[in-house]
Amino acid sequence: MRDITQSQAAVRKENTMITSTANAQVKELIRLMKKSRAREEAGVFIVEGPRMAGELTGDPAWKERIDRIYLSESYSGKHKEDVEELGKTYRMEILADHVFTHVSDTKSPQGILAVVRRKEYGLRDITGGEPGNPLVVVLDNLQDPGNLGTIFRTAEAAGATGILLSRDCVDIYNPKVIRSTMGAVFRLPFLYVDDLPGAVCELKQEGIRVFAAHLEGRNAYDQEDYSGGTAFLIGNEGNGLRGEVAECADCRVRIPMQGRAESLNAAVAAAVLMFEAGRQRRQ
Repeated sequence: MRDITQSQAAVRKENTMITSTANAQVKELIRLMKKSRAREEAGVFIVEGPRMAGELTGDPAWKERIDRIYLSESYSGKHKEDVEELGKTYRMEILADHVFTHVSDTKSPQGILAVVRRKEYGLRDITGGEPGNPLVVVLDNLQDPGNLGTIFRTAEAAGATGILLSRDCVDIYNPKVIRSTMGAVFRLPFLYVDDLPGAVCELKQEGIRVFAAHLEGRNAYDQEDYSGGTAFLIGNEGNGLRGEVAECADCRVRIPMQGRAESLNAAVAAAVLMFEAGRQRRQ
């Protein structure tokens, strides 16, 4: 569709607006929104909202991976010039407002979503791909979508090179997680693995020192050296790290706490550790 003219885009928009929630494309969109297996089988995920969609279309590494863009009738009417420009490059469909609301995963739909082909990463991508000082976050059975999204945002801000996840972690392609990453998911490599202890051993073979956030930590987190290659193990929100994963660590560290709190939220604990590593690396 790269050679489509603005007038053609306008005609196409007018003639092909989807007005029924029974439409096959609408049903497929809902399936992709709600079912992890459907997304995995199709090799795609969904991005919703103008900010996130704008990051995709403005990023050379991602703009070619956009499969199709869906717009609400009111959004396309308010942004005619932008829509016509998008129509020169991408396959687009216009949905009647009530249909878009039916499809959307948000309470207040913003009128634009994109179906995007996934990008695959390997362990080398997680460690930065080039010699240096990798900073890796390793997540074991993390279940909360908000925690995962927050960890992605925090990891990017702290200078992490990538995130390694056990296969039973929450799906990063869950629309709620995608939104909560605020675009970090487009820029930070990540990899799900079936054998997390095995993958951690591979990190250690690359000279990366592995630290487990653990209540039985020998030292406080700020007493260790994270200036070299570092990986932090972060466990499940309720149960912490599984024994076989914690045993992979070179060192267990604790975050000293006052009051009666027994532990920190997983995302908060990850933030404390990553920003300490970032602070040390700036010195």
